[in-house]
Amino acid sequence: MIETKNLVKTFKDGEAETKVLKGIDFKTENGEFVAIMGRSGAGKSTFLYLMSLLDEPTSGEIIIDSKDAHKMTAEEKTLFRLEKCGYVFQDYALLPDLTALENVALPLRVRGTAESSHANEKATMLLERVGLDHRLHHYPSELSGGEQQRVAIARSLINKPRILLADEPCANLDTASSETVLKLLHDLNKTLNQTIIMISHEPEDRKWVKRIVWLKDGVIDHIEDVH
Repeated sequence: MIETKNLVKTFKDGEAETKVLKGIDFKTENGEFVAIMGRSGAGKSTFLYLMSLLDEPTSGEIIIDSKDAHKMTAEEKTLFRLEKCGYVFQDYALLPDLTALENVALPLRVRGTAESSHANEKATMLLERVGLDHRLHHYPSELSGGEQQRVAIARSLINKPRILLADEPCANLDTASSETVLKLLHDLNKTLNQTIIMISHEPEDRKWVKRIVWLKDGVIDHIEDVH
């Protein structure tokens, strides 16, 4: 599904250069739940953003469905992000002036397809799936952090993405809310065969995933099969 070959990312600040990724070879398969772990500064978020085509590598390849991302047009990359990829961010990234229902329905409405007319119906079903059918018309400010993250997960699934990318989805949550969110992701992986790549800095999160990619100083230190 997504494969990277000798992926390098360097950031420049004037004449100074910082090489964050130093040659990453990685491949994920359909139905995997993979965690990317490592200390702060290991390159985890940079790696995830490159795989999501939200940023460009300095060198190396990103292969998506056997196609080199470097050869994809801007429109093809936009369609990949909109139709095949779902995103869950640590800060939830919900629009404050929209209700939970409206936030979840928005990505499907943006597509402007025949399905868009059923956006509210699909959003309602997803919010029911994440246990928030009683919060449909609440605004983000009226929801707890755990509830906001569950809304964000529902939103990420509205376009039926093949892959879900989660950037430390529990970073701002308490222990109980984190457990709820991780169990939800685990259940989505099991019941829908949803492919998930999640960044985490918590070693105890290992119990939810199938494989861990450990990054250290911009390279893969080792890969650990968990289940």
